[in-house]
Amino acid sequence: MRKSPKEIEIENEILAMLSGKPAMAASLIFNNEEAQALQNYANVVSIKRLGYNDHGPVHMRKTAQNALIMFDILHEAGIKFSIEEENIGTAEDSKVAVLISSLLHDVGMSVGRENHELLGVVFAMPIIERTLTKIYSRDIEKKTIIQSLIVEGIAGHMATQDIHSLEAGLVSIGDGCDMEKGRARIIFLLSHAPKVGDIHKYSAQSIQKVEIIKGEEKLIRIIVEMTESVGFFQIEEVLFPKILSNPVKPYIELYGKVTGEEMRRYL
Repeated sequence: MRKSPKEIEIENEILAMLSGKPAMAASLIFNNEEAQALQNYANVVSIKRLGYNDHGPVHMRKTAQNALIMFDILHEAGIKFSIEEENIGTAEDSKVAVLISSLLHDVGMSVGRENHELLGVVFAMPIIERTLTKIYSRDIEKKTIIQSLIVEGIAGHMATQDIHSLEAGLVSIGDGCDMEKGRARIIFLLSHAPKVGDIHKYSAQSIQKVEIIKGEEKLIRIIVEMTESVGFFQIEEVLFPKILSNPVKPYIELYGKVTGEEMRRYL
């Protein structure tokens, strides 16, 4: 199954960030034909059938990359993730959960938008099971715990239900941070007649860059740069709600900036 140059590029960037069990998990998912087929078909349904932005293999890889950047910032600052704090896992285990749930979080879009986060769990479970069996073959308890974290990350990424772990929180915010204009490029080219929901397309098209770096007052700073003020819609209606009730919120600074103007601070 052929991959686009962009998929391969992000995969290589992700693998360069990883070692140990997370690297093994990434390789297993990247080379899983069922996962690739679901990611590809999710994009067909999202873009061609529903007229939405990219929800396919590039988006899911970008979500994983965003989540991993935030994960590393927190880890380097000495923050313990949820299963570390509960003495039932390590940071490496937490990273496995964040990675797999990010890479599979939108496979439910292969059916449609409604309840896609819950349908995604159904589609992802066989892949999760096979992947974790290879990584945690001698530790059924650990495998079960990581599986539950992954399910929380997939089911909770839309902020439609409460999530309670830092691990799942990173998946949701990583998803929300993938809003650069390239994500709306295909649907922008395909769509001609105006319709309800176009604000998502045009606002995403104005986003030039989303930067995730170490913060000053808090640990993580997210800066959304845009060419037009319509891009603030993406922050206020897509990203901000995912941060508002998120366990990672205490560590986030959030800014929006129109080119040539001063930054607007949200958090």
